[in-house]
Amino acid sequence: MLREDVKNTLIKVVGAERYLDRIEELACYGYDSYLEESLPEAVIFPLSTEEVAAILPIAGKHKIPVTARGAGTSVCGAPIPIQKGIVLCFSKMNRVLELNTQDRYAVVEPGVVNGDLQKNLTPLGFFYPPDPGSINISTIGGNVALNAGGPRCLKYGVTMDYVLGMEVVLPSGKVVNLGSKNIKDVTGYKLSALFCGSEGTLGIITKIILRVVPLPETARTIMVSFGNLDNSAQAVSDIIGSGILPVAMELMDKVTISEIEDTLKLGLDTEAEGTLLIEVDGMAETCEREMARIKEKVKEHGAVSLTEAATADDRENLWKARRFAYPVFAKIGPDIITEDVTVPVSQVPSMVRKIREILNKYKVMAGILAHAGDGNMHPLIPVDRSNPEEMAKVHRAIGEIFQAAIPLEGTLSGEHGIGLAKSEYLPLVMDENTREFMTVIKRAVDPDNILNPGKFV
Repeated sequence: MLREDVKNTLIKVVGAERYLDRIEELACYGYDSYLEESLPEAVIFPLSTEEVAAILPIAGKHKIPVTARGAGTSVCGAPIPIQKGIVLCFSKMNRVLELNTQDRYAVVEPGVVNGDLQKNLTPLGFFYPPDPGSINISTIGGNVALNAGGPRCLKYGVTMDYVLGMEVVLPSGKVVNLGSKNIKDVTGYKLSALFCGSEGTLGIITKIILRVVPLPETARTIMVSFGNLDNSAQAVSDIIGSGILPVAMELMDKVTISEIEDTLKLGLDTEAEGTLLIEVDGMAETCEREMARIKEKVKEHGAVSLTEAATADDRENLWKARRFAYPVFAKIGPDIITEDVTVPVSQVPSMVRKIREILNKYKVMAGILAHAGDGNMHPLIPVDRSNPEEMAKVHRAIGEIFQAAIPLEGTLSGEHGIGLAKSEYLPLVMDENTREFMTVIKRAVDPDNILNPGKFV
């Protein structure tokens, strides 16, 4: 626990009801969806920017680490308070402050759940494109901190592409406003982009201005099965290379489909070595033309079956397999590791082969799931972290997967972030000068290193 005098000072800011420090309470805020855990010394629930601006100088004065937290859905250990200190939980700062469809923006607090924002926008004929798998749980603040993606980011882009501006509290307690509500704004440095993917290491985001876009007129969805995993990956590369840009193109290998079918009984083709879920959206005529070309392409690459959604319910059923992949694999073992190594789309076939070879080499049971249209691979690896031999084997396999991506001009993460999970691998993709440049920025903004210390910078 924090010193009594520090505790009392913080309680004066937020009140005793929004300050937690009993062990049984702290236990709920010392983990995310990764493997490591670390209890904070206190959890505080701010309600305003002013409260955050009052808390940070207190923490700075006493050199107390501060870790921001949303819903804890991170899979890389980003919100784990590895050096203890204070967790600032933003679940109570969850207001949608403004929706302006005429100027196409929304203003939200960091604790707004992504799916709740979507529900607010739908009746207005608009949506916010980034759609992480945890869309119904994860918060916008966390999405920004990790620059989250999702299936439809193939066409629409990731979180950073929709952040127009933000309000940030610096470690000193100073409040800065970055960007604006304008779609076009090149006034000075694009500092809001610096905070996208910063994982809470530079400042605490208290307000976010997001670009929103009109809902498409229609969508067309198909699920295609292949007798060969390489054929499915080649189909992805060919479709993207031909100039077609689907909303989503999700690849699932045989292991993934089999486990999903065993659990959900959706009637999936468990004999298929590779399965693609492909969706296009836009004007009805355009969707019809693009889907016809996609069907030609998958047939050229040996598709053995093709199921097309005729209704909204059919579309939802096809997506159900993809959305339930993570929870299905999470039930196989006591724990789960979900990686997201990423390569250029043209290298998807090679990377899929390498991942399967490495998993087989170490006899690691795992499924391969991928946002294949943007080269983002998600090996789903059930593990038992209490088994040292198993964990050593899995970590060797993961290390080789990262190393295999480098000659293909790949990178460590497409959307999950670095956190605790991948910091040791940064030298694979960043030279010393680049890493030092990040450190220079960190030291300039946070000289006492109180914001989310012990992570990738």
